[in-house]
Amino acid sequence: MEWWKVLVGLVAAFAILRLGFFVLRALAQPVPEPDPGELRRVNLKYRCAVCGAEVKMTKAGEELPEPPRHCLEDMDLVAPIE
Repeated sequence: MEWWKVLVGLVAAFAILRLGFFVLRALAQPVPEPDPGELRRVNLKYRCAVCGAEVKMTKAGEELPEPPRHCLEDMDLVAPIE
């Protein structure tokens, strides 16, 4: 009568193992690169007004993209980098 508990345990272990391999395989695949021409070169420098962190943006989807957010606030455009 105890053999069915072992069988159910083995089937459950196999199912969990398969699910784990499926998740790991999905996470291991790199994010596909965007098509050439979708991103434009920009040279912008932003600074967070709250903590002072700075970001240099070199590529964006638009000529003047929306500023990134940091500390839950929009960052300030310091100056285009020449």
